[in-house]
Amino acid sequence: MGNPTIAPQERYTYRQYRSWPEAERWELIDGHAWVMTPAPMTRHQALLWRLSALLYIHLAGTPIKAYPAPFDVLLPRGDEKDDEVDTVVQPDISVFRDTTRITKRGARGAPDLVMEILSPSTSKKDLNEKFRIYERHGVREYWILDPAAWSVWVYHLRPDGAYDDGELRDSLGDTSPLASRVLEGFAVEPEELFADLD
Repeated sequence: MGNPTIAPQERYTYRQYRSWPEAERWELIDGHAWVMTPAPMTRHQALLWRLSALLYIHLAGTPIKAYPAPFDVLLPRGDEKDDEVDTVVQPDISVFRDTTRITKRGARGAPDLVMEILSPSTSKKDLNEKFRIYERHGVREYWILDPAAWSVWVYHLRPDGAYDDGELRDSLGDTSPLASRVLEGFAVEPEELFADLD
C-alpha cells in the first residue's frame, strides 16, 4: 500500500516527506515512514467531527488554536532546520496554547494537547510509538479515544517528563465528565461523546 518507492526500513526527513504525493498520507517517526491508509472508518470520522465542534465552540474568542488532521506537526530533536526534521506526525487533533509554533505548513514543536482516535490500522502506533514520541517531545496532555470500546484514556505529563498512569472514562455507566487540565473549562461526558456513533 502507498508509494512503492518509500521503504519502511529507510530513514527519511521532512525534505523527502514534502516531495511525496499529496494524495497519500504519511507520518515520519524517528525517520521511519508510516502510511496512513486505509482511510479512517465512519465512527472515527464522526468522533473527530464531534470533538472538533466541541473544541471550536470552547476556544472561540481565545488565542488558543486547534487543528484536525491532516495537519503536519514537526517534532525536531533540537534546532535543526525543518528539512532535516525526522519526525512529522498528523494527530487527529492538535491544540496549541503557544501559537508561535504554528507555521505556514503546519506546526513546529509539540502541541499542548493531542487527541488520537484509534483505528484498526493505527491503534498499535497510537498506543506505542506515538505515545513515546508525544511523551519525549513534551505533549502535556494526550487523549486516546477508542470508538470500538467507547472509552477515553487521558495521560498527563509529570514534572519528570513521563506520562502518568492515565485516567479512563467510558460510556458504559461512567457518567462523570472528563476535564482537560490544559484547556481550562473544557470537559466531555463520554456518554454524550459516543452516543449514536453507529
